[in-house]
Amino acid sequence: MATDTTEVKAIARFIRMSPYKVRRVLDQIRGRSYREALIILEFMPYRACDPVLKVLRSAAANAEHNAGLDRALLKVTQAYADQGPVLKRFQPRAQGRAYQIRKPTCHITVAVAADNTAK
Repeated sequence: MATDTTEVKAIARFIRMSPYKVRRVLDQIRGRSYREALIILEFMPYRACDPVLKVLRSAAANAEHNAGLDRALLKVTQAYADQGPVLKRFQPRAQGRAYQIRKPTCHITVAVAADNTAK
């Protein structure tokens, strides 16, 4: 059985958000169709949905433009968030002390491929 497994991806780097918070959104769209993932992201109440939606649309545009795939037949095959560099800031505290504040960043990767089981 010959299957075309052309996988096209998009990456958003240095997103100012914790990778843990982004992963809970990505877990909801992994393995779903492109249209279903769009609907889920539109109505989820998390702030992480905006950059994930942007990356998903970019991956679909890459698939359409670079690989000639149809958006209606796309499926999210991979979706993950890796940790990026941490911005370190200091907050002044009582008696001349300084507490460190860590501002995490992440790299969001979404890969899509043509779904052969779609109608």
